[in-house]
Amino acid sequence: MSKILAEKLKKKIVDCIDNQQENLFALADFIFQHPEIGFKEKQASEHLIQFLSEGGFSIEKNYTGLSTAFRAVYEQGEGGPHIGLLCEYDALKNIGHACGHHLQGPAIAGAAMAVKKVLDDTEMSYVLEIIGTPGEECSNGGKNIMLEQGAFKELDAALMMHASDSTTTDIHSMARSEFSVVFHGKAAHSAIAPERGRSALEAAILAFNGIGFLRGHVKDDTRIHGIVVEGGKLTNVIPDETVIRIEVRSYDSVYLKSVENWVKKILEGASLMTGTTYSVEKIGGSLSKIPVRSLNKVLMDNAVAIKAPAIAPPREKTGSTDFASVMFHIPGSCIRVGFIEKGISAHSKEWLDKGLSDDAHQALVVGAKILALTVFDLVTDTRLLQKIKKEFKEEKMRVIQES
Repeated sequence: MSKILAEKLKKKIVDCIDNQQENLFALADFIFQHPEIGFKEKQASEHLIQFLSEGGFSIEKNYTGLSTAFRAVYEQGEGGPHIGLLCEYDALKNIGHACGHHLQGPAIAGAAMAVKKVLDDTEMSYVLEIIGTPGEECSNGGKNIMLEQGAFKELDAALMMHASDSTTTDIHSMARSEFSVVFHGKAAHSAIAPERGRSALEAAILAFNGIGFLRGHVKDDTRIHGIVVEGGKLTNVIPDETVIRIEVRSYDSVYLKSVENWVKKILEGASLMTGTTYSVEKIGGSLSKIPVRSLNKVLMDNAVAIKAPAIAPPREKTGSTDFASVMFHIPGSCIRVGFIEKGISAHSKEWLDKGLSDDAHQALVVGAKILALTVFDLVTDTRLLQKIKKEFKEEKMRVIQES
């Protein structure tokens, strides 16, 4: 495709998003005003499904067995690039949409509609797949569950958007594992000789002490934290059961496994020292993302082209997200779009208060335009997509070899 034609079609994509922005605002406002927590986002998913269905996308509800997940697909021709647009729509419990997830689905839907409408007038072959991914804020995010059921793996690339305090991309994220541990002891009156009881709480305390010492023997970017969920009811009763939760994080998914093994040995040692038994259940986590800087660049080039607000250098290190689990398996990137003052943290009242603002609406439009233009680039420039996939493969190999 010639550069002149490409620029002409990109202009049409931008105009298409501008022309439908009032419908996108209404959709985002409805989701914001009807917040639903993870895996219970019934209204949000239904409204997004209806919007995409009316736009000509074929719909698969209850995707991968999750009642509020969905898959919307549009295919033109055969053998073209298979691009995924992922969106979240869960709110925070007792707070609401203080993370901007209400903007994601409408932005993704707007981008998808624009790409479809403009490319319908061409002979380009491609598959555009919109995937609704519930429960990102939960201990085990929906994308992890969906990955286990085979989602995402047919995609050549996956894209997302997220509201932020600047317009940027991310490089590295932390892999994360969370475990529930139950120590089982023997209850007794606290005044009776110690050998009559086996304190499950003491086992937990020993475990936390061991973890405290372990922190001095792991890589600097490793984090290990924990809480006591249940440690007893009365001071005069030696508790026969204690429940704790432990979270381990690292910027290296492979290295994280070795840290998990060390933590499990500490749990075993605490059990042996107290004569208790224990059980461990993994209840959540995510992998670290494989960064693809060339894909980040495509997003940022399009951000510059449409004069996105608060453009900033990429964030070198971030926290954990279930989208990183997807990005460990296929090339992916998330464009963060500035809508709030620099330094204000997500999950705060300030974010919630700006959820229906003009700035939030404009972030939706900006995100939709950046994503749509990036999809266009990936579909129409096969060499670009090949470059991105090659970089992803090489970067993943490097990460595995260095771990």
